[in-house]
Amino acid sequence: MRPTATYRLQLHAGFTFADAQAVVPYLARLGVSHLYASPITAAAKGSTHGYDVIDPTQVNPELGGEDGLLSLVATLKEHGLGLIIDIVPNHMGVAGDENLWWLDVLEHGEGSAFAPVFDIDWREKVALPVLGTPLPQALDDGAIKLVRRGSGLGIQLYDGAIYPVRADDPGLAGGRDDAIAQHAPDREEGRRALMALLDRQHYRLIYWRAANDELNWRRFFSINELAGVLIEDPAVFERTHALYFDLFRRGLIDGVRVDHVDGLSDPAGYCRRLRERFAEIAPDRPAYVVVEKILAADEPFATDWQIEGTSGYDFMREVSEVLHEPSGQAPLGALWEAVSGRSAAFADEAVPARQDLLSWQFEGQLEACVASFHALALEAGEEWITKGMLRRAIERLLWVFPVYRTYATATGAPDADAKVRAEAREAAVPLMPPGEISVLDAVLRWLAGEGGAPAADAVRRFQQLSAPIAAKGVEDTAFYRHGVLLSANDVGFDPDGMACPIATFHQAMQHRAERTPFAMLATATHDHKRGEDARARLAVLSAIPEEWSRRSEDWLALAARHPPGVDPGDAYLLLQTLVGAWEPGDDTLLPRLHDWQRKALREAKLRSSWEDPDEAYEGQCHDLAAALLEDPTFQQDFGRFIAQLAAPALANTLAQTVLHLLSPGVPDIYQGCELMDYSMVDPDNRRPVDFASRQALLESGTGAEKLQLTRGLLDLRRTSAAIREGDYEPLSVSGKRAEHVLAFARNNGDERVVCAVAIRLGAVLFGLEQPSPPPDWWGDTVIEDGARRHQASALFADNVVSTV
Repeated sequence: MRPTATYRLQLHAGFTFADAQAVVPYLARLGVSHLYASPITAAAKGSTHGYDVIDPTQVNPELGGEDGLLSLVATLKEHGLGLIIDIVPNHMGVAGDENLWWLDVLEHGEGSAFAPVFDIDWREKVALPVLGTPLPQALDDGAIKLVRRGSGLGIQLYDGAIYPVRADDPGLAGGRDDAIAQHAPDREEGRRALMALLDRQHYRLIYWRAANDELNWRRFFSINELAGVLIEDPAVFERTHALYFDLFRRGLIDGVRVDHVDGLSDPAGYCRRLRERFAEIAPDRPAYVVVEKILAADEPFATDWQIEGTSGYDFMREVSEVLHEPSGQAPLGALWEAVSGRSAAFADEAVPARQDLLSWQFEGQLEACVASFHALALEAGEEWITKGMLRRAIERLLWVFPVYRTYATATGAPDADAKVRAEAREAAVPLMPPGEISVLDAVLRWLAGEGGAPAADAVRRFQQLSAPIAAKGVEDTAFYRHGVLLSANDVGFDPDGMACPIATFHQAMQHRAERTPFAMLATATHDHKRGEDARARLAVLSAIPEEWSRRSEDWLALAARHPPGVDPGDAYLLLQTLVGAWEPGDDTLLPRLHDWQRKALREAKLRSSWEDPDEAYEGQCHDLAAALLEDPTFQQDFGRFIAQLAAPALANTLAQTVLHLLSPGVPDIYQGCELMDYSMVDPDNRRPVDFASRQALLESGTGAEKLQLTRGLLDLRRTSAAIREGDYEPLSVSGKRAEHVLAFARNNGDERVVCAVAIRLGAVLFGLEQPSPPPDWWGDTVIEDGARRHQASALFADNVVSTV
């Protein structure tokens, strides 16, 4: 059953299958067709997200196990709903000693039955970055010891984790107790014996800080606890997907969302294989398949992957851009430069951030990539190309690569990659050393598939490196350094293009209707930087840059009289975050702000970091937040400003809701976002949801304007084939306020639904009480609908949205 609308739930030990089952009646009444669940497979104990899978063949017992899943599905079916699950093919959780597959690899090495599962370079022992100090110091400190492990022996670390000792170890003669005594770390002789024992294992314990340089296995981004999986191996594919196929065979799920598809060696091949396997299981019951794929603004989604499309970050960007006022980019950029002393051009932050991440966190992966290209060059007869030359060319490509990755394989490269390679070359050439552009071109030729099968390993390594550099360098570093307008800094967004012409939005929606009509549409996710209504409120600042400049300068002057030492740029980012997160009477705001500050400062890596936290500076920032929230002058003045933003912010929220639910695709509602969501980055955006209050509001049928609009539009979507699967027809708007109207029709056969949304009303609504302008403000503005003409003043008399 293809979904018409989904509702995302974050499952964990504190919100299980049983908890999800309890809200199914509410979801049915809200009007969605499917529950869309976070990963349901066994994950690390206490995981709050489920992406650290430790056994993909088992339903997570912390969620209620298979019995709990069966009960949930039964209730879903009773209410006419289906289930879509999030799956994680790229990596598995390997923290501690919970993952039995990983432990078997550590015990038996390359001979383990599970060795083919993990992306390990077996030319060396498996590097385990689990020590809090260098190995000699850990031994001297007694942080490593030999202990009983089941019927054998294991190496226990300071955190209690026990790693296996190879069963055939030749140095462990006699009983277990004797062996433990001989390796006691409180004696010099015992420490030497322990060191010798460690040297004989299939793995080597290393200081966690050395992981960036010494790992010989692919990890997820820079997370040492997540090991890459060789999903391209058909046997590994079947082994790790057996549960999903069984659930689909039994009719328990209708489809999947694939996590981080760009981490795989061949995403297109994987998706086609996934489609093929689902079709083999149920030829007459097509599975719904979408992927987490971050598209650049001008990057089309490949239609030959044989899936429905992406999970919707691209739509989140598109709808955000059409809500922002284009004229606000320049003045807000000038304000940021004046306040922070940093560039308003996002590239000036993105390129250094990519450089930092490539040199700091991905040295091991980069070195392996360079080595593979060097071996390729030698095999191709290009002996003159040195490793140093290749390193410089590859580095510069990664600094400026315009998309997450390309998709070449041993059989060639898709046509769409040509444009990406051309853009990458144009950006990289000015950065190349004199005389080495030919090396850059050689790398690009290999990326184009000209090297055939011999180039496959090198190309794979580059493509699996470019994606994490883009994600970590841009989204998890540069977005926290750049502060022109925070509503333009979210996953897949382009801060240099915070706003787009209405015609550009229309074109994007037409392409959706033609190419990916059933892709997912998101406006919020478990990974967003701030909630959808926080972004909608912040977007108003693009319409009133002069007013915001005046107010923020006053508040920055006030902040400067409070705890000293906070960088003005950090103080300014705090003010913007407050604009997005402020809710009167919210007594949780300050601790949540502190969590955001800590994460933002450490992700930016300018004044603090996760690796080396500057807790003194973080404390100064915390003190500033507390001082502002306790300052009566600030509270009153800021509260008045938020009240003045209320009407235009609500107008943006309602417009966003309409576009989300009526555009081509399958809208997904992230848990709780049918009411206002002013959340900050995780873990704030994963807080518990009060479903009881939502149920009561839904049943009352009054108040909660966003909730009631959502329910009404979901009802329309459920009954209207034009909305679910029709084309998208932009409608012409003329008159005095034409640039403030986005109008379109959805057509399917004889059915036609006309939708009109008033947008970019920040300047006119600022300070007003109602989220719609006075009727006379619209003047002669009309929407041309074939032979009919709709007066904007009539359509938007009471609201900023209308359907005809």
